[in-house]
This record gives sequence, C-alpha cells and structure tokens, in this order.
Amino acid sequence: MSAELVWLSSLARRAGAVVLEHAGLVSVEKKGARDLVTAADRASEQLILAGIRERYPHDHILAEESCPETAVTGRVWIVDPLDGTTNFVHGIPHYAVSIALVDNGEPLLACVFSPKLGECFTAERGAGSFLEGQRLCVSDTSQLSEAVLCTGFHYRMEQKADSNLQHFCDFAPLTRGLRRLGSAALDLCYTAAGRYDGFWELHLAPWDVAAGALVASEAGAVVTDFRGAGQWLAGGQIVAANWTLNPAMCAVLQNADPRRLPGKNFLATP
Repeated sequence: MSAELVWLSSLARRAGAVVLEHAGLVSVEKKGARDLVTAADRASEQLILAGIRERYPHDHILAEESCPETAVTGRVWIVDPLDGTTNFVHGIPHYAVSIALVDNGEPLLACVFSPKLGECFTAERGAGSFLEGQRLCVSDTSQLSEAVLCTGFHYRMEQKADSNLQHFCDFAPLTRGLRRLGSAALDLCYTAAGRYDGFWELHLAPWDVAAGALVASEAGAVVTDFRGAGQWLAGGQIVAANWTLNPAMCAVLQNADPRRLPGKNFLATP
C-alpha cells in the first residue's frame, strides 16, 4: 500500500470515529422529504476537508455537504462524509465514509470505511483493491438467474423521469435476488468483494460512486453507464459487475419500456 493510500485510510478511519461519536445523539435536518443531514455528516466532512487541505493545499475538493459545486476536472478529492445517513439515523449499521482522489475524471485512490462494521475497503489504480489487507475479486457468476443484484432509489424519486422502480421489477424475475441496503459506496464495495454479483443505480452524484467504483473496478468489475459506456462518474447512471453480467444488466436496462417506467408525480396517479 502506497504512503498516500495509508494516509487516506487513516483519514477515513478518523472520520468514521467521529461519526460513531455522534451515534445515539442524532440531530436531524432535512434537505428534502427523505434527504437527511446530521451533525455527524458535518463533523466528519470538516475533519476530512481539514486533512486534505493540510496535506494537499492546491487540490480541489468536491464534498456533499459543503463543496457540492466543484467540477470533476483536474485533480479533485471527492468526499461523502457519511454515505447512508438515513441508515445512520435509524440505527442500521450499513453506512460509510467515502473518499476518492480523481484526476481528470479517472479515480486514482479510494477508501470506503464502514465504521460500525469495522470494514475498510481501499483501492489504488493499477494496484488492486483490498478489504483490511485481503485482495478483493468480483464474483464469477455468469447468469442473471444465479445473481444477487443490488440497487437504490433517489430521495426524490417521485420527481424523476425514471424512478428505477420498473427496472427493479424487470430484474426481479430474472435474478436469484435483489437487495436495497441504502449506501451506494458500500454496495459497490460489496460487489467488489463478491457479496453481490452486480450493482446498478441512477440519479447518483460523484461522491456516491467515485470511491466505490474504483474499489469495484480494481477487483475486476466492469463499471459503465447503462449504455455500457464510460459516463458513470457524473452521468447519473452506473452499472458494476463482472465482464459477463455487466452487458446482460445493461441490456435489461436499455430494453426497459419508457411507458412502464414510473416517473414524475407517479405517486399522485390514481
């Protein structure tokens, strides 16, 4: 592990400790009907940003809570201080600190730390991905019928042209099982570890996927948008799976009938 990645994993672990200090003392604010933010999010982000600025004062930062507008160009640190805030608020342990270094759209370093579960996923471009020092490898499942897939849903799904609900229904009869656990960063890492066979989601921000996608790709996953192309970081669509399942998943997503996709205001439809 490079010195840079050692530093990054230490920073993520320290941020995770801050998150745990706030567990049980949750003061919740709403950014939307389902989109929550807590003091843990802000304290974790403050620690991470201070650490990055001290070590790399000339780098840019894209962070969910305080720096969400930075373009993903040049050398940028992409930070989600608490991915899975709703889980954190409800005492569900599936949440994580997610940090990635991206240079001109290419992730170079990544760390996703799950503080409650004590799991630290790391990756460096060209050097593999690891869980607590053990090398990760995606599953070799080749058939959708034998696959367990994972996805998620946007906080404002009723306002989106594609809520992902029909995609979920399309995959349900084709697979062994579907899961929705509420942290895209961890979902991508679980795909890297072979716990899931594949992951797809849409309407995601760069901080949701930057770190987890590098962990997945360095474990052998093919990471694309729904068309099988490379616009996943800022394009709002992502598919991650092995080289056999990724095109099979993309085919299902591309063949979805737009007339059956619940979209904007579908909840108000009688």
